Amino acid sequence: MELTFDRVTKQFKNKIAVDRVSLSLQKGVYGLLGANGAGKTTLMRMMCGVLKPDSGEIRLGDLGVEEEDYRDKLGYLPQQFGYYPEFTGEDFLMYMAALKGISKRQAKERTAELLDTVNLTDVAKKKIRTYSGGMKQRLGIAQVLINHPQVLVLDEPTAGLDPKERVKFRNLISQLGSNRIVLLSTHIVSDIEYIADTILVMKEGSLIHQGGRSEIMKVIQGKVWETAAEAEAADRWMERYPVLNIRQEKDRIFLRLVSEEPPTEDSISVAATLEDLYLYYFSEEGGEHERNYKSGRIRI
Repeated sequence: MELTFDRVTKQFKNKIAVDRVSLSLQKGVYGLLGANGAGKTTLMRMMCGVLKPDSGEIRLGDLGVEEEDYRDKLGYLPQQFGYYPEFTGEDFLMYMAALKGISKRQAKERTAELLDTVNLTDVAKKKIRTYSGGMKQRLGIAQVLINHPQVLVLDEPTAGLDPKERVKFRNLISQLGSNRIVLLSTHIVSDIEYIADTILVMKEGSLIHQGGRSEIMKVIQGKVWETAAEAEAADRWMERYPVLNIRQEKDRIFLRLVSEEPPTEDSISVAATLEDLYLYYFSEEGGEHERNYKSGRIRI
């Protein structure tokens, strides 16, 4: 099973949202990283047949994304999924199963199984309008799995989940990725860091990196430093280096930054994280932490 993107492009008015993306996905979990406006959601919506590419094509083996047989193999959870607030959680899953052509007997079994998986069994007969945001998100995760999809597309699936729920969800996705294609997009970098077999980095509509965590981390590995300074020196460093984090302690300012060489003699080399890479690529020029510092939102 292979899902291929062949020079896929999508433009909205004068903005190119996805720019000639070519990609091959096989069984496993793929984490899609990028800032708002990078083209992630547009790429995922084309993958699900919601949007049609202006050029290029997306295929699962011999199937195009516009074909009904492909949709039968697809599970898609958008950032905001639709539901009927007067339905109970159980009724909603039964309804989604019916839309997928699942028999009533199988739907009952699958609904009970999924409600247990996402820890909603105790509220199965309550109306969705009474659910918290996290409960609704868990219901969305359940409905996307109702038809045992071979291709899972998840756009910000852990939004609204507490840390314990996110851990359970990550474990579930790791299991699902063993025998299907899973594409996961999220701003919670730790979700991708823990479970993605392959990380895709998208910027301004293009894929700029793809590979395992250790591979894509080579960009900044050995280049992340922590150092301390007084306010005046810290200002100079923020003009010169990409700053990842700023921390104030008493009369000293501690900075985590990226540099080819140690910025000072007492700088400490630290292991780079995926969050460092994200901030390095996607904070605007000068860095978000630097802008907050200079605007006074970080008090010193």
